[in-house]
Amino acid sequence: MASSLLALIDDIATVLDDVALLTKVAAKKTAGVLGDDLALNAQQVSGVSADRELPVVWAVAKGSAMNKLILVPAALAISAFAPWAVTPLLMVGGLFLCYEGFEKLAHKFLHHGSDDAADEAAKIAALADPSVDLVAFEKDKIKGAVRTDFVLSAEIIAITLGTVAASPFVTQLTVLTGIAIVMTIGVYGVVAGIVKLDDAGLYLSQREGAGGVPSMLRGTGRAILKAAPWLMKALSVAGTIAMFLVGGGILTHGVPALHHAIETISQKVGGVSGTLVPTLLDGVTGILAGAATLIVVSLAQRVRGGLRTA
Repeated sequence: MASSLLALIDDIATVLDDVALLTKVAAKKTAGVLGDDLALNAQQVSGVSADRELPVVWAVAKGSAMNKLILVPAALAISAFAPWAVTPLLMVGGLFLCYEGFEKLAHKFLHHGSDDAADEAAKIAALADPSVDLVAFEKDKIKGAVRTDFVLSAEIIAITLGTVAASPFVTQLTVLTGIAIVMTIGVYGVVAGIVKLDDAGLYLSQREGAGGVPSMLRGTGRAILKAAPWLMKALSVAGTIAMFLVGGGILTHGVPALHHAIETISQKVGGVSGTLVPTLLDGVTGILAGAATLIVVSLAQRVRGGLRTA
C-alpha cells in the first residue's frame, strides 16, 4: 500500500514536472502570437469611449475564454483520434502566422496613410454623432475582437498541441488548459492596462500642488502620455518579428530536410554566430513563406472576384 502510494506520488510529481516544462516551452513558442495578440486587441478596442474601455475589454476577455473552451477540447480530440493531423495543422498555423505577418508589412508599405487617417476620422465622427447607436457600435467592436482572438487562440492552441502531442492525456489536458488560462488572463490584463495607460498619464499630469512629489507625478504623467503611442508601435513591431520567427521555425521543423540543412549550416558557422543562424534562417523562411502565401491568396481573391462579375 505504502509503495503504491509512493509510486502514485512519484507519478503525480513526474506529470507536474512535465507540465511545468512543457508549459514553459509552449509559452515560449507562442510568444510570437502573444505579442501580436496584445497589439491587435488593444487596437480593436480603440475608438470606444474612455468610460467603456474596460467593460469592452472584459466582454472580449469572456469571448476569448469561450473560444478556448471550444478550441481546447477540439485539440484534445484531434490528438486522441487523429494524431497524424497535429503536424499538418501545426504547419498550417505556422504558415498563417507568416502570412499574417507579411500582410501587416504589405499594408504598412503599400497602403496610403490617408486611408488610415480617414478610418480614424470615421471612428471619431461616429462617437461624436448622437444619432449613432453606441451600443451597436460597441457590440461590433466586441464581435470583431472576439473573431480576431479566435484565430490567434487557434494558433496558440495548435502550437501548444504540437509541443505536447507525444505526452500522456493528463499532461496534454493540463498544459493546454494552463496555457489557455494564462494567455487569456495575461493578454487581457495587459490589454486593459494598455488601453487605460493614457488615462493614467492624463490623471498624473493634472495633479495639483507644489513641491517635488506633485512635480514628479506630473512629469511621470507627461512621460506616460508620450510613451503610450510608442509602446503600441513597439508591441506591433515586436509581434510582427516574432510571428516570422515562430511561424518560420514551425515550418523549418516540419520539413526534415530543411531543418537538417539549417543545423548543418549552424554547425559549420560555429561559435556565437552559429547559434544565431537558426533563428535568422527561421525568420527568412517565415518572410518568404508569408510573401508567397500573400501572393497566392491575392491571386485567388482576384480570380474569385472576376468569376463573380462574369
